[in-house]
Amino acid sequence: MDGGWGTIEIGILLAAGLWAGLQNALAGGGSFVTLPALMLTGLDARVANLTSTTALFPGQITTALANRRLTGPVGATGFGLLLAISLAGGALGAWLLLQTPTDLFAAMLPWLVLAATLLFARGAFGRPVAAAHLARGPVVTAHALVSVYGGYFGGGIGFLMLALFTLAGATVKAAQANKNAFAAAMNLAGAAVFAASGEVAWAPALILGAASMAGGYLGARLIAHVPDRAVKLLVVAIGLALFAGLLWRG
Repeated sequence: MDGGWGTIEIGILLAAGLWAGLQNALAGGGSFVTLPALMLTGLDARVANLTSTTALFPGQITTALANRRLTGPVGATGFGLLLAISLAGGALGAWLLLQTPTDLFAAMLPWLVLAATLLFARGAFGRPVAAAHLARGPVVTAHALVSVYGGYFGGGIGFLMLALFTLAGATVKAAQANKNAFAAAMNLAGAAVFAASGEVAWAPALILGAASMAGGYLGARLIAHVPDRAVKLLVVAIGLALFAGLLWRG
């Protein structure tokens, strides 16, 4: 933030952070809200993306802790191993983002958003995945790829993990709790890499982060009471609007 910022700009970030934390807990796709909010402040696409990751991980940790009793092994794969993979993959994905030129990432961003939105829509409204009890090797490999993508961009990782974990035999509630924990780990590792790079816009990140923690805690408490389909439709609508806006802006 610069000296020209006032109450309206801070209010936008507070609202975006609260909404994103709530949305991440209920369905996912919170970065579809924080990314455009940060770009409205004048940040370029790449810095807005890494600042969004840094800002949202506190809210994801709050959500993960609220549901920690539901976490556990995924089929034959231990929780601790998948958590370690999440941390390593998130850090690698973040490092890859830092190596991507700003102009290239800006050109890629609308299509990353569109791909993430379509992936979210497929997971939200497609035919449910039947449990196939995948072996440990395929689960570890697939989760490693998801983790790297999560550190790089992250849109749609929630549904990728839900599909993977249910295929491995986890119940829906356990899969949801695990994906919250692993998404928090990916973003924590990514945020550490971004913080060390010196590229994070800390003022808006702190505002978004504080608000996302409140939203994440609230969302974790509301999971059983909020209409699932309505939230998912809203996420898809936001994603498509963001894609159109980014394409028009470019």
